[in-house]
Amino acid sequence: MDHHNFKGKDIPHLNIKPNMGIDDLVDIFASTGYNARQLGDAAKLFCKMIEDDATICLTVAGAMTPVGFGGLFKSLIERGFVDWIIATGANVYHEDHFAWNLPVKQGHFEVDDMILYDKDIVRIRDVYIKGEETLKAEDKIVQKMFEKNLLDKPFTTAEFCNAMGKYSKQHSKNPERSFVVTAYDYDVPVYISTLKDSSLALDLAPLRLANKVHSLDFVREIVEQAAILYNSKKSGIVELGGGVPKNTAQQTGPLLDQILGLGHGGQNYIIQITDARPDTGGLSGATLQEGKSWGKVKDAHEDVIMVYTDATIAFPVLCLYALSNEKPRKPKRLYKKLPQYYEDLSKAYFNKRK
Repeated sequence: MDHHNFKGKDIPHLNIKPNMGIDDLVDIFASTGYNARQLGDAAKLFCKMIEDDATICLTVAGAMTPVGFGGLFKSLIERGFVDWIIATGANVYHEDHFAWNLPVKQGHFEVDDMILYDKDIVRIRDVYIKGEETLKAEDKIVQKMFEKNLLDKPFTTAEFCNAMGKYSKQHSKNPERSFVVTAYDYDVPVYISTLKDSSLALDLAPLRLANKVHSLDFVREIVEQAAILYNSKKSGIVELGGGVPKNTAQQTGPLLDQILGLGHGGQNYIIQITDARPDTGGLSGATLQEGKSWGKVKDAHEDVIMVYTDATIAFPVLCLYALSNEKPRKPKRLYKKLPQYYEDLSKAYFNKRK
């Protein structure tokens, strides 16, 4: 698209009224400039993904679940607006606290952490978590989950999270307060981009010392993720932050093209909400347009939007706008389709080599 002209929309003189709703707010954002405009356009693009029946991946970096954002993920899953998820292990681990009614409190960021340590309080910015009552209690729960589970053969983190969702659904006090349980109910695969870099992996250490071996099949996992893209008519990502979850989702295109030679072209749509800068060379700040050079996205000019702001501010706006404007979609239930998707991709690859 050629933007080198004076044909854009007029900038309005904004008028805020007491009876305005989320639609009005998003329209205001979209009609202005800077990151407000990006946020408004991103909310509309999320709705476009839903209306086009795209297979939508949500990636979650940063500490989103300790501030309750798992409830937002749950709502999107229930409406059929998120089909698969890639998260850090920390976001899965801390989400389980809510299902088991383990205490997580608002605290403060202007504190002496030496004092908090003495009081057995762990801090994530202005969120407090008790060491004994929450973290150690959660550790025992996770060890109980896997003391006899996933020992027979290599597993993926989607299988790991599915097992967590099943266990918490059957045994926790408040299973409705976990997006991992909801993902289990709706067959939404939840992948953990770096399992060993989280308390979930640390919790497996005592089991390993007792000769209980958990073997992650990380190669099958990345093939499954590429197979989801390959078997989708249209595909999109909503990225909260960046980091490894972002790249895990976006590298599906290069795997299909660069490695397997299938010429797919990558994602149709990507929205990223980040506060990372692109000029430092970090993955979190790498522009979506740059991703085109790698084959991560089909078009560098259309349907890729970066919003440079705090995801805890912007993401609820996207959620409410979509929930207010889009009818629920039938769940794609990708988790149960993964074996067939894997097989389809395998056949395509070997047929290509003939």
